[in-house]
Amino acid sequence: MSERIERWIQALARLTALAGGLVLTALIIVTVISVTGRALVFAGLAPVPGDFELVEAGTAFAVFAFLPWCHLRRGNAVVEILTMHFSDNLNRLIEMVANFLMLLFAALICWRHWLGTIDKYNYSETTFILQFPIWWAYAAGLFGAVVFVIVAAWCFWRSIREYRTGSSVVIGGELS
Repeated sequence: MSERIERWIQALARLTALAGGLVLTALIIVTVISVTGRALVFAGLAPVPGDFELVEAGTAFAVFAFLPWCHLRRGNAVVEILTMHFSDNLNRLIEMVANFLMLLFAALICWRHWLGTIDKYNYSETTFILQFPIWWAYAAGLFGAVVFVIVAAWCFWRSIREYRTGSSVVIGGELS
């Protein structure tokens, strides 16, 4: 059962990260086109209207889209100056506490992001040039934040299981 959940969580986090990568790639293309248009104004070209608005919204989505995959793959920064001298059991306990704190952090971010999305929706704020509702960008980021909470909850449960069994989960062929 837990292997099926693990596969589902991995697929969800991977697809979310891939969506973030696609959006980031699109933003790069828009930026190149816009800069080229600015450089070639004399030739009748022009920058993309609202390019910075698109980059702001897309980058926010991409950051939230990458968080779940990073956390699931244990890609967060780890300082091992002291912990490399600790026992495996103590390191598992530290990871369990860190995963619990990450879950709390993810839930706090998601909750506050939800409230921000509702606020932007209620006040009908729009971007200056393109006039698209700002809450759209918030809602896109909120999707990544919700996935982050799901992944953080799974990682906390996984670390509890590892602490109880005294084992570590193999991720992508590597022992993490």
